[in-house]
Amino acid sequence: MKASNLVEMLYKTVKKFPQKNAFMWKEKGNYLRMTYETFWEKIYHIASGFAHLGIKTNDKVAILSNNNPAWGITDFALASIGAVSVPIYPTLPVEQTEFLLHNGDVKAVVVEDQEQYDKIMSSNAQLDYIIVIYPPEGFLTEDKHMTFSYLEDLGEKHLLKDWENNWRMIDRDQLATIIHTSGTTGKPKGSMLTHGNFLSNVEAIQFWMIEILPEDIALSYLPLSHVFERMAGHYTLLSVGVTIAYAESIDTIQENLQEVRPTIMTSVPRLFEKIYAMVREEIDNGSTLKQKIFNWAIKIGEERYEHYLNASVDQLILGEAMPKSLERKWNIANRLVYQKVKDNLGGRIRGMVSGGGTLNEQITKFFWALNIPILEGYGLTETAPVITTNPIVHAKAGTVGRVLPNIEVKIAKDGEVLVRGPSVMKGYYKNEEATAESFDGDWFLTGDIGEIDDEGYLKIIDRKKRVLVLSTGKNVVPQPIENAINESSYIGHSLVVGDRQKYIICLVNPDYESLLPWARRNGIKSDSLEEICQDERVIRLLHQEVEKYTREFADFEKPKKVLIISEEWTVDSGELTPKLSMRINVIQEKYRDLIQAAYDEDETYTKAEEVVVAQGHQS
Repeated sequence: MKASNLVEMLYKTVKKFPQKNAFMWKEKGNYLRMTYETFWEKIYHIASGFAHLGIKTNDKVAILSNNNPAWGITDFALASIGAVSVPIYPTLPVEQTEFLLHNGDVKAVVVEDQEQYDKIMSSNAQLDYIIVIYPPEGFLTEDKHMTFSYLEDLGEKHLLKDWENNWRMIDRDQLATIIHTSGTTGKPKGSMLTHGNFLSNVEAIQFWMIEILPEDIALSYLPLSHVFERMAGHYTLLSVGVTIAYAESIDTIQENLQEVRPTIMTSVPRLFEKIYAMVREEIDNGSTLKQKIFNWAIKIGEERYEHYLNASVDQLILGEAMPKSLERKWNIANRLVYQKVKDNLGGRIRGMVSGGGTLNEQITKFFWALNIPILEGYGLTETAPVITTNPIVHAKAGTVGRVLPNIEVKIAKDGEVLVRGPSVMKGYYKNEEATAESFDGDWFLTGDIGEIDDEGYLKIIDRKKRVLVLSTGKNVVPQPIENAINESSYIGHSLVVGDRQKYIICLVNPDYESLLPWARRNGIKSDSLEEICQDERVIRLLHQEVEKYTREFADFEKPKKVLIISEEWTVDSGELTPKLSMRINVIQEKYRDLIQAAYDEDETYTKAEEVVVAQGHQS
């Protein structure tokens, strides 16, 4: 029998696995653990605490924290009393945080630590309560400012007598959360998502994807503030009884992979791109023999993947998809090459899910060659979020998979992907105009251009508004070009621009983890990023990398100029969203004068032979 709400979904897991670990997380260098039974008990206490403070049905409470058990406790506690969570990325600055608190009509906020507490205090947000998960030493609980443990104690003293009866009465139409869009193309909008939106998605993806098992361990590093991690890396896993281990930060993933040794994992394409780039750099700098062995191993792996893709379901189930001779070669390749990459991921990964952006087809095939299935999917905040995903049987690299069984998708005449089904949001909070603009009847307009092949697999081409129309009349879709350029181990991010111009230009932000060692090996001793990017050898390298990775594109799709941006694009400096997507409007505005100067300088280039180095901030 299907759960009526998210709380009931979790309750079923708690009853099955009370003593199993729900969470692992690191404090002061050591991993701590929490069982499902303890998790449930804390949810009850925090829910009672909130109710005692006066938080009731449909009241909004923000969560401003990195991933930790208190995040999930707060989320389910609020859901259990019919309240609405408003997650906020902890990396957002004061002004943006204040906007989300105001836009979401937030009454109380749960913050992680002193830093987030100070952020709230320096804003003009009008809040009834501020609750601190990890308070600084000497923090004093007052009427409106309290610690998370104090709220838990308060709830334990004033337990809700009819708590279970009340959460059992919550149905799928009840609003569960307001998740704001990332604001890459304007002010964030609050997507209203119900219990049913999430539950329908949890139920549907389990039909398609890797079989998730209670004995699985998942490493979670994407922010729970983002809908993809919250649904795929949180609700879905908790519904099965998986143990979720929280990475300390995005910078410690390599270390945490070795410590946790996860079996499954969700990620955005950037992590896979970095792993691939690191492997490629090591091979490219190795001996001729090492390169030959690696290339042979990858060829064998890709041949194995092709057999898998063309095999019948019965053959896959019976293990007859691969000829014996190929299997022997693959086992040799596994010992010589693949296992080393797997060991760097902890050695036990049996499948990963990629979302939040388009993954390069070559990188997908690389991981499949290693027998590490990457199942790429597609979705949006407004659709809770998954619309399509590749099934574990016949995952097709270069696509975002097939439409979930309880969702409908169609392609409009202009190529836009339209979707309808039980996971589509109720609308944007307090924004009827934006809601109306986003729907055509009951079809949600995704804003993405896509196509569906003969086998029912969806391919996302780019955002509808990002198709560049050149003055020559040619249309350029930037995303495939950027994805290709980002394959370079020396390039972290790239942005293609050129709407209404004669040709396109590419802004390149180097990957300094790879570029700095290369610079030292080539006698460049400076520690200044600007100076390194001004060195002719670095300019030549990045120029050649752009040419190399855009070789297969049409001439009008190849950048005629490359602008090297020496300062790193980060979340803190504003060029990237917390899920590491580019804020295109921010980058274009920041380097507007530089881009215009590049076009004004010379419009006669026929190949990418000019490199301009951007120093510092441009406005």
